[in-house]
Amino acid sequence: MKIIITSICVLSLNFLTAQFEKVIDFQKNLIKNEVTSSNVAMVYKDGNIIFKNIENSMHKNSKPIYDNSIFPIWSMSKPITIVGMMILKERGLINFEDKLSKYIPEFKNLKCKNENGIYKCKNEITLFHLMTHRSGYKYYENPHYFTSTIKYNNLKDFASDVANHPVEFEPGSKYLYGINMAILGRVVEVVTKKSFYDFLKQEIFDPLEMYDTKFYLTKEERKRFQPLFINNSSLKGYTNNLDQLTYDIDNKAYFGGEGLVSTLDDYSNFCRMLVNDGVFNNEQLISKESLNIMVKSYTEKEGDPFNYGFSLFVLDNPKLDGTNSTKGIYGWSGYHNTHFWIDSEKKMFGLFLTRAREFSFEIQKQFRQAVYNSIN
Repeated sequence: MKIIITSICVLSLNFLTAQFEKVIDFQKNLIKNEVTSSNVAMVYKDGNIIFKNIENSMHKNSKPIYDNSIFPIWSMSKPITIVGMMILKERGLINFEDKLSKYIPEFKNLKCKNENGIYKCKNEITLFHLMTHRSGYKYYENPHYFTSTIKYNNLKDFASDVANHPVEFEPGSKYLYGINMAILGRVVEVVTKKSFYDFLKQEIFDPLEMYDTKFYLTKEERKRFQPLFINNSSLKGYTNNLDQLTYDIDNKAYFGGEGLVSTLDDYSNFCRMLVNDGVFNNEQLISKESLNIMVKSYTEKEGDPFNYGFSLFVLDNPKLDGTNSTKGIYGWSGYHNTHFWIDSEKKMFGLFLTRAREFSFEIQKQFRQAVYNSIN
């Protein structure tokens, strides 16, 4: 009997490998074309991992990926922050129409920019504006301008400085991708009287068994941290010197838009919760109603196959996207080319991790195309 079971497992594995050959080719080509170095891809459907493959570059300066390898997830921190905000809303501790100045008074006298210069804004920033990237704050060219663990060691000082910086337009009037989730981290601290990390650990990371997801790296964890492969017009190769964030255990500037590190298993648990309507291990983390609010369309861009919800893309025009992806899938990506999407209709998600620059949303697109062409 043991031999028969083993044979069935081997046959099943071989079948799945053959079915997802397009995904494996996609992973190999990223390395061959020097877009990324080592990378790992996972597809989960109907309660099971149906595909998982690590593709290592074998370059002498790279580091092999293992199941416990740690990656900086950058903007894939944002959906985690959003879930944290939904938890607070479900408990009646916040309202998305609340003015930001209710929690951080310095934002009461916000300044705006226009073609004539700087003036006092007519509108105040609300939590909804931050959730949807409609506050008027952007990402600034100098990486150490605001979301910097070199400049800041706490979110209070960070938020105070941000409040004194003019926004690009009247809050609520436009979409502009920026530092909004980092500001929300400070709101969480004010509301809960806990550090943002302590809140996330208690309410999200521990319940989802995301024990390697945090804002810092210990000396031992550094050994599992993937090196950065960079390939742009001026730099090419592997480095440990372009972290941009310190990941210092003593630094309390917990930036909810870009600051987290994680592993494949950890982030897949987060995705499992999302694809299962907010449930993980039979425990409801957030309600399905909250998830529906997160993925509602709040911003539409002409010629873009995606609409934008609470710091998530939502596929509205599959034909324009051209990947055979299901209408309504949602997800996000990170600066060092980490990518995920959730397909609620098919009870499926895809997760791709590497550490490479420059960022390319084409990787997310090619990954989805390879997956959907494999399963359809």
